[in-house]
Amino acid sequence: MTQSTAQLTSEPDAVQEFFVPEGSIVRQIWADGDTILLIFAGAAAEFALSKAVDWLYFTGRLPSDPLGRLLSTVTYAKRIVFSQKQDAFKAIDSISAIHHGVEYKRGFQIPEWAYRDVLFMLIDYSIRAYEVLHRQLTNEEKEEVFRVFNQLGEKMEMTGLPETYQVWMNMRQKHLKRNLEFSDYTSDLFLQYKLHLGSFRYHMLLQVQAVLAPKKVRSLMGLKKKRPILLLIGFYRIIRPLGLNSFLKRLVLPGQYRQQFMQLGGTA
Repeated sequence: MTQSTAQLTSEPDAVQEFFVPEGSIVRQIWADGDTILLIFAGAAAEFALSKAVDWLYFTGRLPSDPLGRLLSTVTYAKRIVFSQKQDAFKAIDSISAIHHGVEYKRGFQIPEWAYRDVLFMLIDYSIRAYEVLHRQLTNEEKEEVFRVFNQLGEKMEMTGLPETYQVWMNMRQKHLKRNLEFSDYTSDLFLQYKLHLGSFRYHMLLQVQAVLAPKKVRSLMGLKKKRPILLLIGFYRIIRPLGLNSFLKRLVLPGQYRQQFMQLGGTA
């Protein structure tokens, strides 16, 4: 055996570094299927109000399958959270390539603020969803959520990203005020939600959004918190430790999306 061969065989295997360190609160948030379901619900409202939602209509995918389109966004995010760094970077590069392809077909670029808005949604709804179902996060945990997704934005070469969690909070409020509006796209997209969910599940979605969404989103959509959904969330917190919460997923998810959700990591 040569010296070089001996060195190679005696060296320990390289330690694979994950995009999100093990033990991070972000892993706890995104390992929980129920929390992901709320992130999904909150994003559904804000996507519809975005002034850049016409980009998603341009491809035709959003109006034809709005829940599937939103679920794919959440799926990519979870894939990145639990991947090793190199695999996460490949997934991020794939997302960038898809967006660049759409820009090429349309002939101009997606606004930078629109990229930031989606990133900010992942940060905000990760925190909001976990707190609705579990507990209040500490400031340090919130900062960790911010750092993880801000790193994703940096890898996608987004411009104008905040440097700290405090700066992000201020930017988030400015983005909500400046970049959201109730438009014809909003009306059409919520109609598509209703057609794909059915009347009962659609009204459940609205109630969840009333609990979860920021004040600006609730105001534009006319969403108001109602006692039944608050009682349901309280009941959910009681039965969750007993493992009896799967019926709630059946209650709010149509069959085809329930299967996709199971593949995402939830149980239904």
